[in-house]
Amino acid sequence: MDFFPIFLDIKNRTSLIIGGGEVAARKVTLLLKAQGKIRVVSPSLCPDLQSAVDQGQIEYDCRAYQSSDLDDAYLVIAATDNADINKQVSEEARARHLPVNVVDQPELCTFITPSIIDRSPVVAAISTGGASPVLARMIRSRLETLIPAGYGRLAELANRFRDRVKARFENPSDRRIFWEKILQSGVAERIFSGHIEEADASMVRALEEADADNQMGEVYLVGGGPGDPDLLTFRALRLMQQADVVVYDRLVAAPVLEMTRRDAERIYVGKERDHHAMRQEEINQLLVDLAKQGKRVVRLKGGDPFIFGRGGEEIDTLSEEGVPFQVVPAITAASGCAAYSGIPLTHRDYAQSVTFVTGHLKDGSINLNWTQLAQPHQTVVFYMGLVGLPVITQKLIEHGVSPEMPIALIQQGTTEKQRVFTGTLSNIQAIVEREQPKPPTLIIVGQVVELQEKLSWYKAPETPRTGATSPIIREDS
Repeated sequence: MDFFPIFLDIKNRTSLIIGGGEVAARKVTLLLKAQGKIRVVSPSLCPDLQSAVDQGQIEYDCRAYQSSDLDDAYLVIAATDNADINKQVSEEARARHLPVNVVDQPELCTFITPSIIDRSPVVAAISTGGASPVLARMIRSRLETLIPAGYGRLAELANRFRDRVKARFENPSDRRIFWEKILQSGVAERIFSGHIEEADASMVRALEEADADNQMGEVYLVGGGPGDPDLLTFRALRLMQQADVVVYDRLVAAPVLEMTRRDAERIYVGKERDHHAMRQEEINQLLVDLAKQGKRVVRLKGGDPFIFGRGGEEIDTLSEEGVPFQVVPAITAASGCAAYSGIPLTHRDYAQSVTFVTGHLKDGSINLNWTQLAQPHQTVVFYMGLVGLPVITQKLIEHGVSPEMPIALIQQGTTEKQRVFTGTLSNIQAIVEREQPKPPTLIIVGQVVELQEKLSWYKAPETPRTGATSPIIREDS
């Protein structure tokens, strides 16, 4: 290591900043977060530093640097645009054995300021020893995705219960095992979701039942998005990585499922037309039973759990049974597939509204408000409508929509198997019969479909298909 990593306590100690520009202002912002006493020496100040002076946050000497400025300093930062002054500050601070940092000149520094992930009281610092600050920031950005904002609150909870845990477990090894379990349990998830009082109550129960095996688990209702694993939320990925059991459905893309913990138990409960691996009532009860066994359960759904995903029914059962749960929303298929196909659902020149409906057939019919769906200047998105496509097109035309209204079919949108077919209400069925798209396929009806060829940007990494000869048919592969 070129630098020894260390955290300094600068509370009520003077940090001396030489320089009054934007770079100095950024350093002052960090020092203020650490509750430092700050004095700035510079002939002039940038607006941000002047504001800090006006608010009484920092002391200010309006003049050039003098050696005597170091007399009461605990830490020194030189941030001027004058190389000679920066070098003088470094040499004189070193002579007094004061920690000194000269911005962007690591050879003049005895300490450097790293990229910081602040989850106070949890703080992580990343440094490249001054070799590449940009790389340090990139690494920080990646780590940001793995460290939830609630980690600071989790550390505060641990601090509140530290003495009680120490009294409960005399053996340090037992304490370590207890904390490892707690910090990856539903207690942590209660903290992350803002339920502080529930987390405290769970901690009390955990201490009282430390030797029991009947602790309650938790269910995470997680949206897996339309298929591309890069579209998962940070929270979804974190919960998928810590679940003991994954209950997943047919619409969860294989790459998304692979993001779950490798050793987690996987239970398939997918439902297809005329074939259900498990009835909805059975799924609801399964989630309850697993949680009451103390398991952390991810209920992984394609798209968003609350948009034609029956998530509301599942959490209704969980609530009635007293099972803790949380819901993680996701990019729904309509939004994801439209974006990856170059179809802006609400382009101002074509549509003033967008409607999501289910095209799922029941008893040979689709009971929808066709008069409303046939209104002009809107986009209509049909989920699960491939089988019912002949009925959908017929009903729309019967209720006044032009047979030449553009329509798009998006098969396995956002994935490497994405295929997009565009046509009109009058000829889309012929395209389906020729191309044979497979579920899941989303249907978009509206003038916005006209923009698809112009705005299409995503090219799935497969060998392009041939044979789509009609000029009104476009297939992206």
